[in-house]
Amino acid sequence: MKHRGHFFDYGEEMRIKNDPFARAYPKNGLVGNEKPLRKIAASTMATNPPHRHHGGPHFGLSGACSGVGLRSEDGIFMSTAIEEPRQKTGTQLNQLEQLKKFTKVVADTADFESMKAFKPQDATTNPSLVLAATQKQNYAQLLEQVVRDRKNSGLTGAKQIEDIVDHLLVEFGTDILQIVPGRVSTETDARLSFDVEGSIAKARHLIELYKEKGIGPERVLIKIASTWEGFLAAEQLQKEGIHCNMTLLFSLPQAVRAAEAKVQLISPFVGRIYDWYKKTNNRDYKGAEDPGVQSVQEIYTYYKKFGYPTEVMGASFRNTSQIIELAGCDLLTISPELMKELSESTEPIERKLSPEMAKSAQIERLKLDEKKFRYLVNDNAMATEKTAEGIRKFAADVVKLEKLVASKLGA
Repeated sequence: MKHRGHFFDYGEEMRIKNDPFARAYPKNGLVGNEKPLRKIAASTMATNPPHRHHGGPHFGLSGACSGVGLRSEDGIFMSTAIEEPRQKTGTQLNQLEQLKKFTKVVADTADFESMKAFKPQDATTNPSLVLAATQKQNYAQLLEQVVRDRKNSGLTGAKQIEDIVDHLLVEFGTDILQIVPGRVSTETDARLSFDVEGSIAKARHLIELYKEKGIGPERVLIKIASTWEGFLAAEQLQKEGIHCNMTLLFSLPQAVRAAEAKVQLISPFVGRIYDWYKKTNNRDYKGAEDPGVQSVQEIYTYYKKFGYPTEVMGASFRNTSQIIELAGCDLLTISPELMKELSESTEPIERKLSPEMAKSAQIERLKLDEKKFRYLVNDNAMATEKTAEGIRKFAADVVKLEKLVASKLGA
């Protein structure tokens, strides 16, 4: 069966002779019941060779950025660029250091020691990561401390457990912000994924808890699932100055709705898209042919072409090849294991994505209302299945975390 290549329609004529950085992409094809939404012109990447950066400090649109900056007229908080590190004479930058020239690197972990080792700009957490961290001896005391502090809050039963979980998430986030210079993403309860008012109330509460710790809203992103209800909640929160990170995002319609809601950031899940196509088509994908990579390329190009300020953060990587193919994306959130692998290689990395490349893409705007959004997401089997599966898994880990808290309260 032919590989889905609907994100790019490159022909043989687009191969760049004698350029080792040129990439040949498969011709347009479809798999399963997924339908092409847009074709991005071959000129987007083939006629715009990657930028080659040489020694010395340099400021870039998508370079490593600080967590503070200016607010745009859309209300989206735009990070300010910081100077990139100089390459020392006689030394080679490893791949992680090279990547930081084009992209803001974010730690996908709740492990403090990994953050200290790899020095990411931002960090993302979720209930699954926090649950895993609390199982480790190094972090068990955080849970114990929060339980002690909130045991006499006056709350009982489910309300008390929910209160402790909220404080635990914020405690992790606060400690992370002592390590990273930028922002931390903290997730709302996945069981609120179809509850607009519930999501808004939870986000407001988490931001208030951060404020009690002396952390301003500009350093926090509230993670909400990419459902129609999630976008409605995020749209309201953004108007209140609460910045949102739309998670569990698997398709262009979800990304377009996020941009129209003027959310701060989206997290398309590269690895989970890859997983679905690998299983469905019983074959592997590598490099530029990876469906997860192509999905982020499509979204990034759409945003930059039409001037949306919403940040694109590729997430859920399975290998370093996926990361390297997305060099130049606004942000990439990477696990400690893959950051370590990148840090141990000095093979060259070239920028694959840039706003300048995207501007030449020949694509059309996608117009959405609720009915069209729901139909297009439903028509995409991968996006429908992976969004639902992700919500179920995150919700299950919240329940496990609550049971762990309950056991501590009863001890």
